[in-house]
Amino acid sequence: MRITDFRAGWAVVGNDGHRLGTIKGVGHDYVLISRPMFGADLHVPVSSFANVEHETIHLNLTRDDALQLGWEQAPRHDEFETGPDELHRHI
Repeated sequence: MRITDFRAGWAVVGNDGHRLGTIKGVGHDYVLISRPMFGADLHVPVSSFANVEHETIHLNLTRDDALQLGWEQAPRHDEFETGPDELHRHI
């Protein structure tokens, strides 16, 4: 499955079965996870995905471990941050 096949609303769970959040958006090599009850959204890298089935992404680590990795910050290399329009933006 390609990352472009992922859709908003899909669940993301740790390998312990605990829900991390819901897909809010998809970047170049991560998904943006909404966590409305718990604070900041998370940018979960595809390298942490173990399996995808039935509109659920299963991670290769526990929810608690995932929350300790600093994924609140967007990756600096994402195509959406450095796309052609951003290169010509005036500050």
